[in-house]
Formats: sequence, C-alpha cells, structure tokens
Amino acid sequence: MELKVQPDISLISRLIADKTRAKMLIGLMGGKALTATELSLEADISPQTASSHLAKLVQGQLLVVRKQGRHKYFQLQGNEVAALLESLLNLSVNNQVKTVTTGPEDSRLRKARICYDHLAGEMGVALYSSLVSQGHIIDKQCETVLTEQGKLFFQEIGLDFKYYLLAKRPMCKSCLDWSERKNHLAGLLGQWILTDMLRRGWASKDLDSRAISFTTSGLKSFNKIYQIVV
Repeated sequence: MELKVQPDISLISRLIADKTRAKMLIGLMGGKALTATELSLEADISPQTASSHLAKLVQGQLLVVRKQGRHKYFQLQGNEVAALLESLLNLSVNNQVKTVTTGPEDSRLRKARICYDHLAGEMGVALYSSLVSQGHIIDKQCETVLTEQGKLFFQEIGLDFKYYLLAKRPMCKSCLDWSERKNHLAGLLGQWILTDMLRRGWASKDLDSRAISFTTSGLKSFNKIYQIVV
C-alpha cells in the first residue's frame, strides 16, 4: 500500500511563529525590497542576527533575495505569502480581547496603507464599496468579479487589459482589511489602481512605513474619478 505524503504546514508555521521573523515579514508588506540592515531595524535586532533569520526565511521560500551590485535586498516571495500574512493579522486581532481597537495605532496607516501591492485601510475599503455600488465589481464575500461595465470604466481611465491576458493572477480579488474588517480590492486590478494613483502623483509612499499620503488635490481627484463620497 502506497503511503501518501502530506504537506507539512508546521515548517512554514514555525518560521512565521518566531516574533523576530514575524516583524521582518510584516515590515516587507509594504512591497518594497529591504536590506538586512533595514530589516534588523524593523525587528530591533543586530544585522548579524537578522541575517540568520533571513536565511531561514529564504530557505523556507517565504522570501526571495535580489542582488544589485554589492547589496542584497529581500522581498516577500509573492502574493500568496502576502495574503497569508494579512490573514494571520486578521486572526491575531480576532484573538485579542474585545476592548482592543482593531488595526494599527498610527492614524496614517489606518487611513491609507499599502497591503503588499494594493491599497488598504479606510481609503481601500471606501474604494471597494464605491466600485460595488456603481456596479463595476460584484462582491461575493471571498470572491470579487469584474463586470463588463467595470471593464469599460477602467479602460476609459487608462487600463489596457491586453497586458493581463496571460497573467495567472486573478484580475479581481477581495482582501479582508484587518483594520476595517471589510473587503478592499486586491488582484491585478488592485495593483493597477495603486500604481496608477502613485504615477499620477495623487499620493506617495511614506519612506518609513506602509502608510500612503494623499495630496489635497490628489485626494479630490481620486474621490472624483472613483465617485467616493466623503
């Protein structure tokens, strides 16, 4: 009788369970590649200790390392790892006492932040809600569907769908926001929206956190084009 080998989830769980490594993984949720020194600051440890932890995360295929000249930069392996971390953030907050306010204490992070490669926080949830109310996307809780009307809308504001025809990643995906506890938009469409708003200069990434800062005019433009009521 042939024995079936089951995947060992304990290998991944042990890597994430370490508080130091967890801090470094969360530090990479902003989507930027960071050096061992930068990640050591995130985890409040020495660069030497950080290097040891990072080697384990790379070996466990949670991180990838990129070399540029004499420097090495670390990034999350991909969207699946980012989605796993976001889910764990949700579960972790659920397990805390009910008097604890969900989400980050920093008001900037609560307002708008990067969730790996898409918009999260209050602004991300407001965007998702507006797209649903306009009929551009259909919310099915754990699934999000782009409608034909929505496809026309995004084509009109500059999205060229032909570049995504062969992509394996879904066009739309709901992502439960761990501070707002409502869906925000992930997938290729969520990535495009974030990239587009940064390209237009409506907002910029903070250098020291995952927060996104809108300019006054940029926020007005963003709200207008996506018909977000404030």
